[in-house]
Amino acid sequence: MIAVAIVAILAMVAVPSYSAYIMRGHLAEATNGLAAIRAQMERHYQDNRSYATVGTFTTPCAADAATRTFGNFVVSCSGTPDATTFTLQAVGSGPVNGFTFTINQADVRATTAAATGWNTCANKWLTKKGQAC
Repeated sequence: MIAVAIVAILAMVAVPSYSAYIMRGHLAEATNGLAAIRAQMERHYQDNRSYATVGTFTTPCAADAATRTFGNFVVSCSGTPDATTFTLQAVGSGPVNGFTFTINQADVRATTAAATGWNTCANKWLTKKGQAC
């Protein structure tokens, strides 16, 4: 009976920790995706002197959704990029439903939406449960 109680206590501690660990792995998909698309946006700006679509050169955030999907996150523009500004957002689905991360041309990062129990932050990406802004 004592052994069962000890195993139950260990399970109560281990399962939430493991779940948080798995969630952090999924959230890395968003940060990696935003960094990759941001680099593409900067290359587009370098070539065209604009973040927006120029002639036949389409802005990277308007490319096919398959190329903007990173795991459970889809990266897109929040609004329409213009000549000097853009804001990218990564919106989660499936196990990361409810999470939204953003980044703009000035490299200002934000966690604009998060699952219950997680914090949001206007000036950095929060990838750990309970992490302070």
